[in-house]
Parts: sequence; C-alpha cells; structure tokens
Amino acid sequence: MVSSHWNSIISGLPNPHFLQTFEWGQVKAKYGWEAIYAVWTADQFIVTRDQLPITNNYIAAALILKRQIIRSGFAARLSILYSPKGPLLDWTNVSLRKRVLDDLQTFAKKQGAIFLKIDPDVVLGTGVPDSEEDVQDSTGPIVMSELKRRGWEYSSEQIQFRNTVIVDLNPSEEEMLARMKQKTRYNIRLAEKKGVSLRAGTLEDLPMLYKMYAETSVRDGFVIRDEGYYKTVWERFIRSNVEMIQRANMPTCEPLIAEVNGEPIAAIFVFYFAGRAYYVYGMSRDVHRDKMPNYLLQWEAMKRAKAKGCTIYDVWGAPEVFDESDSMWGVYRFKEGLGGKVVRTLGAWDYVPSPLWYKLYSDVMPRLLDVMRSRGRVKTRQTLD
Repeated sequence: MVSSHWNSIISGLPNPHFLQTFEWGQVKAKYGWEAIYAVWTADQFIVTRDQLPITNNYIAAALILKRQIIRSGFAARLSILYSPKGPLLDWTNVSLRKRVLDDLQTFAKKQGAIFLKIDPDVVLGTGVPDSEEDVQDSTGPIVMSELKRRGWEYSSEQIQFRNTVIVDLNPSEEEMLARMKQKTRYNIRLAEKKGVSLRAGTLEDLPMLYKMYAETSVRDGFVIRDEGYYKTVWERFIRSNVEMIQRANMPTCEPLIAEVNGEPIAAIFVFYFAGRAYYVYGMSRDVHRDKMPNYLLQWEAMKRAKAKGCTIYDVWGAPEVFDESDSMWGVYRFKEGLGGKVVRTLGAWDYVPSPLWYKLYSDVMPRLLDVMRSRGRVKTRQTLD
C-alpha cells in the first residue's frame, strides 16, 4: 500500500517536504482532490493511487493532486494537476531532470489537464537580492531556462510562498541567540520577564485555536478557510509521542500556546518532517501583545525542533519584492530578526496542454477567488460573532 512506505520513499530524496507526504494527500482528498503518487526508478515511471512496489531504488517522486473541473458534457475530462513542492529529485542531474519533466508532460496530456503546476524547492539564490548577502545558485537559472524552453509558464497563481526564511539549527542555542537581531533577543527576554508561559497544545485546544486564528485574520486582513478544514489538517498531523516512536518518517504537527496567567494569548503550529521544521500557522489575540509572546513562541519552536533532530527551521514565507511596498514586509522584518537567511526559489510553473482552456481558466478564476474571499471574510466575522 502507498500509505505504508510513501513517506519513507520521499524522505530519502532531495528536499523532502511535508506538503509531499501521504498525510497531506489525504487531507486534500477530503476537499475535492484526488491524490496520485508518481515514482521513478532507474528504468520505470510508475503512477498509482493505492499500490507501490517495494524497492529501495526510487530516484524521484511526486505527490500529484488532481481536481476535476467539469464533470459532465464534452469537457468532462478536464482537470487541473498540482504537485505541491514537487517533484522531488536531484535537479542537478540533467538526464533525470529531462526524464521526469518528459514523463510529467505526457501524464498531464493523458489526464486531460488544463495545466500541471509544480513548485519544487529549486533554489535561485540566497540572501536579499542586490545586498551583500546575495549569492546566486547555478542550478536554479538553468532549470528556469529549461522550463521556458519546454513551454512552461511562470504561474500567475502562486499557491505557496516563492521565497522563505531558513534558520540553521545546527549551531548551539547560545550561537543561535547571538545570531538574532538585538531587538529579537530583547523581546524574548521581555516576554519571559512579563510572565508569558508556553505549553504544547492538544486536540482539545483546536476549537480555541481556530477562534484565535479567525480573530487574527479579521484584525490583519487575510482570508482563512472554515474551521473544519483546519481541524482536518491539524488532526491529521498531530500525533502522540507513542505514534512518533513507533513509526519513522511520520510527519507531525505541534501547536505551541503562549499564556498569561493561564489565558491563551498567542499560538503557532509547527510541522515536522524529515529533519526539517516549518512554522505554518500563527495566531494571536489583541490582549497582552505588549508582552511579546510571538518572539518567545518562535524561540521555543526553534529549540524544540532542534531537540527533535531537525537541522532546518523554515519560517514559511518572505516577500516577493524586498521593500516596503510588499504586503509581507512587516512580517518579514519580524522573521529576519530570528537570524535566518532568505532563500529564493523558482516559484510555481505551469505546463499547459490546453492553452485555450488555460486562458479561460486564468481569466475566470481570479474573479471567482475574489468572490470566495469576500464570502470567506464575512463567514469568519460571523463565526466570531
């Protein structure tokens, strides 16, 4: 069965990501997507929904999510395909890269796909562009040129963050603190002095955490999904310590909650997989914000990730444009203080077997999403009321 060893397969490949895990595929399967598992061996390309041969010779893999767009009429086969943070392979291997892209393009055509979207963690460079820390990577530009040559298009719909901030967890805790900006260290100590305490959350905390997340979204002006979606994600990844010990390569999730006098005031969700930790969801209340709980939460997350054997803490998202015009600039300044480095990747690229349908989809979908976001904001406010 796929469920028994998919995560073991991808954890042995370059840049494994929790969005490529079996569990993420199962989450999306509850919301209209079909999870398809593609693997490459030295001489085979295998696509399956439920069964994989047991071998140690996998050299590439991709969780591909499929969504049917039209279910009846002459266009009933039309679908969209998306491999979040995939495919996973050694992108410096020219022959393997060519083979994987060839197979994916053929697969997309056979599936009747309007497009196939990929956004692998292929690095273009590190550091803020045009700064002293800016270092270009040789692989990223080569892969980008190859995608363009093949007819792939840089996607107008970027699902994941193209850029992020990565914190190296290999140094000692003292070295990690010293690497942070002075203001960040000060606010960590301030939170401790002001009586902010931290605890790991449980499944029983999820309704409270969603309410706090909804409050955050209304205050900060971003759109979130309904409570059922987040409970599905969180419940799928939150594990007991016994489960974690029994099953290797299991992706997990841990909510960390900041409290003052027993009252929850802020929280974050940290996901763990294959030696990497990800800060994915953050939330806070209006009360006690002067006590800087978010700084202490991030420091605790880094320490716990290090204790679990992680070597990387992905702070999940950085601006597309590194100046104050970008909507993420304020959040980035906070993340920058944690002592990480900016990592810039390819972003999402679309292979388009059906140009006419792709243009129609690209014209209609932004307007549809605007309507859905507007309704989402209203629904979130009603939930809080």
